[in-house]
Amino acid sequence: MILLTYGDTADGAIGVKTGEGVLDLAAAALEAGWPTPPTARSVIDEGLALLPRIVGLVATTRGRPDLHRDEDALHFRPAVLHPPKIVCVGLNYRRHAAEAGLPMPPYPTVFSKFSNTLAGHRQPIAIKPIATQYDYEVELAVVIGRWAQDVSERSALDVVLGYATANDLTARDLQMRTSQWLLGKSFDGALPLGPYLVTADEVPDPQTLRLRTWVNGTLRQDGQTSEMIFGVRYLVHYLSRHMTLEPGDVILTGTPEGVIAGRKDPVWLRPGDEVSVEVAGLGRLDTPLIAG
Repeated sequence: MILLTYGDTADGAIGVKTGEGVLDLAAAALEAGWPTPPTARSVIDEGLALLPRIVGLVATTRGRPDLHRDEDALHFRPAVLHPPKIVCVGLNYRRHAAEAGLPMPPYPTVFSKFSNTLAGHRQPIAIKPIATQYDYEVELAVVIGRWAQDVSERSALDVVLGYATANDLTARDLQMRTSQWLLGKSFDGALPLGPYLVTADEVPDPQTLRLRTWVNGTLRQDGQTSEMIFGVRYLVHYLSRHMTLEPGDVILTGTPEGVIAGRKDPVWLRPGDEVSVEVAGLGRLDTPLIAG
């Protein structure tokens, strides 16, 4: 299924993208007699356990235009609204590590972002003068669907709810101010996520996906998840050995080469630019930049 979060409520409305439009899951569930209509938050919190019921609900709504909405008219929210953790992996593509002038890491390079960084599809993000070297990073985001601890690499994908397109926006001058990257990664809106959350059954192999970035329509990044140093299975396994993974946790898996910081003559992002990132099959995520 292709899920999307929209609306203005704290817990978000949740829909399923279909050939007839976006199915309003709350309206469909109320009509079907569910005691509590699903929200974007409850679907993520219940994770993999709730998906079979949603599949059954979708099957009963075909030919019901009154339960479907026009996607173009929706106010998109981040694909996950309230992740317990946002765990990021840096330098996870061979050629990206090379363009950064750094050796391939022997272990995953792990850091974090906070919930203030989340942004939705088409949401304007403010470029503030406290930094000058704003950069993009297209990434495959992994969303966890059940509690997981010490998961084997072989069964790691069994705990994944789905995948989304992400843009790890970064202020490089703040990132490199100290040995800790957090400051340059955590400004408001620094993690556009979406437009969709595509359930794991739609992505049989997360290591076969193309990732691309455009700035004002010009292609800047073009890579493949097969180029990862540490694949999705290993990352979920590795992280679950060090921390309990929870439903709704978001794991960013790194970016391929082509970032601005890797260019000999960098022209940093500025107000008025529009950055679009896409992971094949997961949707294209647009982010207009404005002065802040």
